[in-house]
Amino acid sequence: MTQSLLILGGTTEASALARVVASRGIRAVFSYAGRVGAPRAQPLPVRVGGFGGVDGLVAYLRANAITHVIDATHPFAAQMSSHAVQACNIVGIPLAALTRPAWVPTKDDQWRDVADMDAAVAALEGAPKRVFLALGRMHLAEFAAQSQHHYLLRLIDAPDATPLPNCEVVVARGPFNVEGDIALMRHHKTELVVCKNAGGSGARAKLDAARNLGLPVLMIARPVLPQRTEMTNPAEVLQWLDHPGTEGTERGV
Repeated sequence: MTQSLLILGGTTEASALARVVASRGIRAVFSYAGRVGAPRAQPLPVRVGGFGGVDGLVAYLRANAITHVIDATHPFAAQMSSHAVQACNIVGIPLAALTRPAWVPTKDDQWRDVADMDAAVAALEGAPKRVFLALGRMHLAEFAAQSQHHYLLRLIDAPDATPLPNCEVVVARGPFNVEGDIALMRHHKTELVVCKNAGGSGARAKLDAARNLGLPVLMIARPVLPQRTEMTNPAEVLQWLDHPGTEGTERGV
């Protein structure tokens, strides 16, 4: 049977997989969630936007004769990842996740781990600080509850407005480097970094910069996802596609 892939993308890993899949001539569609104004061009046909929940994704998989789904979304795209598992189970097609290993602190890091976004907001109670809120734009409104702080935001697209009354916005697209992030934090007199444990190398620079500057980091743990097969590089995905019995690593709950 001819393979037809749906790649749920938006990450560096997804783009790397798209290049490999295109070079192999495998039929595939690359799906963006549509949260970025100008997403990266891909060497595959692209669709943009949501599917309309599990039922919508099931309908898309059936209508387009998709045979495999690769979830290469951000590790915090919990709803999409959960919907992908449910939809693939309903349709009866295999799914694999191409994901990044989580970051692990070194002995020189000053991390405070919190379970989720609500816990991160609660942890910011107290005296005003200059906070590098390195979370993108989706969760900004939640931090308006701690409006005593001055927030530095680094966003891919310039926002029309922000819910934070005291903030500065830097518009930039990664990957970033340590020297640049050290300079950024020094310039904005950052006292605390807040970020998600996204893993990977493209967004790690801020953690290395914080360590270099002796700054604490409030680290938000990854969401718990359903059981699924996880892989960490495109070569593993290709092996999984070529050998249907390859299971990869089972992770999740």
